[in-house]
Amino acid sequence: MLKSGFPVQHSGSKLVDACLKCGEIGYARQVFDEMSERHIVTWNSLISYFIKHRRSKEGVELYRLMITSNVLPDEYTLSNVFKAFLDLRLEKEARRSHGLAVILGLEVSNVFVGSALVDMYVKFGKTREAKLVLDRVEEKDVVLITALIVGYSRKGEDAEAVKAFQSMLVEEVRPNEYTYASVLISCGNLKDIVNGKLIHGLMVKSGFDSALGSQTSLLTMYLRCSLVDESLRVFECIQYPNQVTWTSLISGLVENGREEMALSKFRKMMRDSIKPNSFTLSSALRGCSNLAMFGEGRQIHGIVTKYGFDRNKYAGSGLVDLYGKCGCSDMARLVFDTLSEVDVISLNTMIYSYAQNGFGREALELFERLINLGLKPNDVTVLSVLLACNNSGLVKEGCEFFDSFRKDKFMLTNDHYACMVDMLGRAGRLEEAEMLITEVINPDLVLWRTLLSACKIHRNVEMAERIIRKILEIAPEDEGTLILMSNLYAAKGKWNKVIEMKSEMKEMKLKKSPAMSWLDIDRETHTFMAGDLFTHPNSVQILETLKELIKKAKGSGYVEDKSCVFQDMEETAKERSLHQHSEKLAIAFAVWRNVSGSIRILKNLRVCVDCHSWIKIISRVIKREIICRDAKRYHHFRDGSCSCGDYW
Repeated sequence: MLKSGFPVQHSGSKLVDACLKCGEIGYARQVFDEMSERHIVTWNSLISYFIKHRRSKEGVELYRLMITSNVLPDEYTLSNVFKAFLDLRLEKEARRSHGLAVILGLEVSNVFVGSALVDMYVKFGKTREAKLVLDRVEEKDVVLITALIVGYSRKGEDAEAVKAFQSMLVEEVRPNEYTYASVLISCGNLKDIVNGKLIHGLMVKSGFDSALGSQTSLLTMYLRCSLVDESLRVFECIQYPNQVTWTSLISGLVENGREEMALSKFRKMMRDSIKPNSFTLSSALRGCSNLAMFGEGRQIHGIVTKYGFDRNKYAGSGLVDLYGKCGCSDMARLVFDTLSEVDVISLNTMIYSYAQNGFGREALELFERLINLGLKPNDVTVLSVLLACNNSGLVKEGCEFFDSFRKDKFMLTNDHYACMVDMLGRAGRLEEAEMLITEVINPDLVLWRTLLSACKIHRNVEMAERIIRKILEIAPEDEGTLILMSNLYAAKGKWNKVIEMKSEMKEMKLKKSPAMSWLDIDRETHTFMAGDLFTHPNSVQILETLKELIKKAKGSGYVEDKSCVFQDMEETAKERSLHQHSEKLAIAFAVWRNVSGSIRILKNLRVCVDCHSWIKIISRVIKREIICRDAKRYHHFRDGSCSCGDYW
């Protein structure tokens, strides 16, 4: 064409189009620049190509050239260039081009321009502007309204997302798979099961109940509304669940306290050769953490390493949490130190790990590091720091931190106050603890019961009787309060009062939760209940081993603390009762089975003073570390001493 002198102008548009289809953008631009007159279609072809191939900057520059060349954009130009403005975060220029669209009449008359504008504004986080655009568009379609619903859902304006969906139905616009997927997520966030079920019905009626995206959102919605059985029924209908679906299920089951089922589903996912992502693994690790399943957690650690997520902040924080809640702070710190990115979440997890295991100084050093990194502490940080001081007996430091947090105007919750009340109460500063509760606008049951527990430790009956009246005003049938008070009367030898409390509980049909301990051996959980001597299949061997351990403990200075028995009985009967505590049975079983490594047991209640003394001596007698997680914290018994320093 050039040799023969044929004007490029005549066939330039087709030549540019051919070059673009062959991927020759450089040559296409050369031809374009040689053209003296360019048709709008040619401008659009080049701008669209640049934006489609993630070269938004060049696309916007060409658009600017188009405007300065006095070529007015059309609906195709604008619907493309709005995407480029979003990619480059050019909000001001996007607003100017929006104004041009209004002048040209394309905003209200063209659904492509309207949809592009709505999508752009919601992704800029400007849902108000997006709604104004949508309201002005004359003929609304499913893409336009879905873009707004998605925007509301992503920004957390879930009630607005549901309203937009309802308006969509009023205007008789049929939702698609993406509409259903987004609005169901909003229903889940709102825990709006009524609308959630109505939308489920519409999905079935419209034939979208088999679409994977909609099914995953439906599953998530039911889990967030704590309807686990409904979510499982939805999952069973999914023929080929993908990574996102499996992750939603596993995460939701953990959130609903169904950790064992979550881990079972995780194992099934791995058997089906579905590759987990960092969120899947962090959810599975959280399930192991909640159950303190050390063995299975270590296996998942292997999977984390295999897929290269060991330095990922989500999976890494999950590992830190796992080892912390399994009483392995050293392992937790090793994982923490390998993380490629340290943020508030990972630091909080490590601080809490130290706090729960009684390593207060280490926790406070990490808190100082958090401040030095310029990170802003949140309510979890504050609670972890106070817990670290509480579990390590650092009362002075705890009070100083609490005063500092108040001066810095942190939003202190009842949980923070409960931690301080527990700290002061256990230190014997009961009056100060009570004064602290009076600062709270609406003190709840937990706050008062925490103080009552401190009264029991220090056997302050007078204050306890005053506090129990306040508790029973809030919760007249709280069995935990009545049990605490009954135990306090028993410790003081006021058996008439004990009988009164027990009669009251009997009339209210309240039952005390039995003390239980359990441990995992060879992936099998063994549970022991206080006083239950014959249920376990190896009960004969357990009792023989326990008898021998008690004999050795007495030879090393163990004397039964009969004040831990809250029943009026003979002294020998009290001794037998103490010997039958659940943690003693669990440890005897572990010794009989000759468990390798540390003996790890879990308990649903706090360890009593007698068992604490006994386990300290036994750890020295058998020359083994015994790790016990009770309802409050971890105790590491080693060579006759405990990590808590006898402060628990």
